[in-house]
Amino acid sequence: MDHDDLAYWSKRAADWARDYHRTLRDRPVRAQVRIGETAAKLPAHAPETPDPVEAIFDDFCRIVPDAMTHWQHPRFFAYFPANAAPASMLAEQLANAIAAQGMLWQTAPAANEIEGVMIGWLRQALGLARHFTGTIHDSATTATLAAVLTMRERALGWAGNESGLAGQPVLRLYASDQGHSSIDKAARIAGIGQANLVKVPVDDTLALRPDALDALIRADLAAGLRPAGVILSVGGTSVGGTDRIAESIAVAKSHDLPVHVDAAWAGSAMICPEFRMLWDGVDKADSIVFNPHKWLGAQFDCAVQFLADPRDQIRTLGLRPDYLATSGEDRPTDYQEWTVPLGRRFRALKLWLVMRAYGLDGLRSRIRNHVNWAVELSEVIGGMDGLRITTPPMLSLFTFAAEDDARTTALLDTINDDGRVYLTPTRHAGGQVIRVQVGQFDCTRDDVMMVADVLRDLRA
Repeated sequence: MDHDDLAYWSKRAADWARDYHRTLRDRPVRAQVRIGETAAKLPAHAPETPDPVEAIFDDFCRIVPDAMTHWQHPRFFAYFPANAAPASMLAEQLANAIAAQGMLWQTAPAANEIEGVMIGWLRQALGLARHFTGTIHDSATTATLAAVLTMRERALGWAGNESGLAGQPVLRLYASDQGHSSIDKAARIAGIGQANLVKVPVDDTLALRPDALDALIRADLAAGLRPAGVILSVGGTSVGGTDRIAESIAVAKSHDLPVHVDAAWAGSAMICPEFRMLWDGVDKADSIVFNPHKWLGAQFDCAVQFLADPRDQIRTLGLRPDYLATSGEDRPTDYQEWTVPLGRRFRALKLWLVMRAYGLDGLRSRIRNHVNWAVELSEVIGGMDGLRITTPPMLSLFTFAAEDDARTTALLDTINDDGRVYLTPTRHAGGQVIRVQVGQFDCTRDDVMMVADVLRDLRA
């Protein structure tokens, strides 16, 4: 396959993609295959000689689409969305064609500088203070790990990277049980340890209690342990738990502790000024992460981390061996020093195209619609016999349940086997519940209300 072939097959692929998206509503949302079924359709060994591209493309069409859960389906209401607006798909096609490795400014000047400008655009769009700068990671998990590693080094006086963790003081991190599992993973990978991630009690609204945070920090100090940082949540993954940001940051700062705010999903909604009360006080945070790939239409992967002052993170993650040295008196920003991987994709391109192609007003309209439709759907489901709303809408996320766990689980299985919509479970207040999260880029009110239609049909 050469570049002339690529030109032809790229057009074929674009036509396929157009038809695929046009027919998504006719497909079951979740893959209707058994484990091992797809692998059984593939040869056991790679071919020794080239296969015709026609045969390769035919096999793709025959094997892959029906064995995929369709994340771009307009009735995908599971997890959080991983959206891919058409403008983002175009940007990825262009970035893939250039195929740059943007580890340094000189290896991809445009990628580097567009990233900086996009951070500025998003900072303004979300209403954040002017002192924030930032960078783009692959996912919020990596951004949170970067923040926790920086907390670790700061707490150890920058000795961990150089000397290792053996013999160092026991560090403590603080977050509520509504925080994402990426916080737990970061505590493990950073060498702090799961046991030293302190889960702070929450109040009736599922917000971390600032008074409990203060008491736990004081108790750890009295026990000779060393607090390292606080991780707060805005729009927790399970049921949308959201901490009282201003009060919690005030407690952390009273103990000179850095704060990372995980707003991976809900952060996108802050382009709408009316939702910003959910993170009042966030300008005092040291680090914030949100994922434009969840709700702004930028294709996965694309997680933005805002930093009040990047110097601590650069001191933690930055490493410049001789083979990465560049000549010249002016040293540009090299974002590989801000992140865990050395290699960097041209992720900023899709942010640039998406924000230009839809405009902030267009993106705000989508988010507002999703929130309004989720509220409407929750009211309809709450009025159905045998069903109850277990957590009210937090933006476009809510949960419901049947009379007991067994009926709830059976109902969810029936819904997903039906195929018209896709929902997922979680647990809340000791019981099994069903999550509904509205956020797919091209969904309509009719798509959202299909959840109620499916419930009526299946429970008739």
